[in-house]
Amino acid sequence: MRFSLAVLAHVGFWALVIRAGEQPAPDKFPPELVKFVAFQKEPVFAAGPKGAWDAKIRERGWIMREDGQYKLWYTGYDGSNDGLRMLGYATSDDGIAWKRHPKNPLLKDEWVEDMLVFKHDGKYYMVAEGREDRAHMLVSDNVIDWKELGRLDVRLKNGKPIPDGPYGTPTVWQEGKIWYLFYERNDLGIWLATSTNLKTWTNVQDEPVMKPGPAEHDKDLIALNQIIKHKSRYYAYYHGSATTGLKAKLWSTCVATSTDLIHWEKYPGNPLLPVEENKSSGIMVHDGEKYRLYTMHPAVYLHVPK
Repeated sequence: MRFSLAVLAHVGFWALVIRAGEQPAPDKFPPELVKFVAFQKEPVFAAGPKGAWDAKIRERGWIMREDGQYKLWYTGYDGSNDGLRMLGYATSDDGIAWKRHPKNPLLKDEWVEDMLVFKHDGKYYMVAEGREDRAHMLVSDNVIDWKELGRLDVRLKNGKPIPDGPYGTPTVWQEGKIWYLFYERNDLGIWLATSTNLKTWTNVQDEPVMKPGPAEHDKDLIALNQIIKHKSRYYAYYHGSATTGLKAKLWSTCVATSTDLIHWEKYPGNPLLPVEENKSSGIMVHDGEKYRLYTMHPAVYLHVPK
């Protein structure tokens, strides 16, 4: 059997790598994070009946698995453009069959959508969009009763307040003593600010850390939903859309990776689900064995690894 010089050189190179104790670079996008199929055709959680306070649900809901139970917070409203976006809550033993809480809506006077929930010092915190897409924070001792803490105070790199205007889809990540806040402005890009006290947030840079495009499915609009860490890399699950063309107004679920939370590389196989399905606001939930992908808008669909 004959081998070309190129093949022999290639084999020789990897022999040197192995002898040196090195290994080829790991896959930046392992299949367990990007390869999913629908669990079933129907959503696992959907809006209530006509006339209900949650006759429509929208935007990013949030699922937390804690003590073997799945906890879902979501936004319900009457379906009108100016209908109050109110906070709902449901629980499940398996993440498939859900039971709404009898106290819903949890807040009857607060505008709460695009929420994310995290625990800190024994309390539950929620960041969410409020009226006019301004980000705000709430706190709870029991995941049911929430207290408003006010709008997020986000500053430019020089310490001055960011220009007035929408700053929504707030996404929080903690690394050591530093808190990271990702937010979008009119879905035109994703910015990053940091804080040491969860009160004042200062931009890492005054330009977006992630921009739309260049692919057709996210060429005009993007918003970040969640950060996870997997094998020393960060993964940002986000949704994107186009405003013109054949894929206009169709939102898709996508992912990007980073080693520093600032410089992001989009998955070349994006979107994770067909654009035509129009499933957005995707988040990952670990069920104790593997990740599940839930898309939260316009209903909650479950996707499991291939």
